[in-house]
Amino acid sequence: MRKTAYVIPAIILILSVILTVNASTSTTKTTVDDSLFITYDFENLNSTLYNQAKVNTQFNISTIPQNIKQSLEQSGQKLVNWWPGPQTSMYDDANNAFHISFFLGGSDIVSFKVNGTTMKRTYQVNTEWRKFQVSLTNNFTVNFAQYLEKRVADWQKTNATSFYYENKETGTLDVTFSLALPTSASNIQVQEDTISYDMPPRLEDQLLNSPLLILGAIAVALVIILIYRKVR
Repeated sequence: MRKTAYVIPAIILILSVILTVNASTSTTKTTVDDSLFITYDFENLNSTLYNQAKVNTQFNISTIPQNIKQSLEQSGQKLVNWWPGPQTSMYDDANNAFHISFFLGGSDIVSFKVNGTTMKRTYQVNTEWRKFQVSLTNNFTVNFAQYLEKRVADWQKTNATSFYYENKETGTLDVTFSLALPTSASNIQVQEDTISYDMPPRLEDQLLNSPLLILGAIAVALVIILIYRKVR
């Protein structure tokens, strides 16, 4: 599919990653609307790991999005950008948790094209961004590239528009990843780590393809000409 530089409007994409770290849990959630809105919640960490991560200056609110961007750029995907979410702090001392949110966009993440006949939009979502590493401390690194290496095409489909994956290999981490597309999505197809689907026509696309727009432009031009002649 040919990529465009447009940012996805009105997509609902939910990602959830659950980690078990030394008998504690961490949750990651992502929602998309116009661009990916991603929230990583490392929750209920043991106090030692939490305190060590908190004083680690290399682990902050921009670490994960920067790591994602760098990982994609190294694989040749450079049309990626991110910007901070609305939160002001990542620390949750009461629950030994970190909450990190940000927006992720760019045509190497999401793109669409409009069918000139049906005016439906066909979206393409690249999920390879999930494969990166992040070091919470000098001695503890979460390798999402390893835990989420199974391609999305092989994930369980929980309903018509939702995907689910769970990694419970023996070790310190259990990872769960769930992804939900808009309920109005149709013709959903998955090729390896890329999801494509159709969305109903949007009003602006219908207007741009409507002869009424051309007629309206002509009418406005004629009115401007008449007014110009009258005031001369």
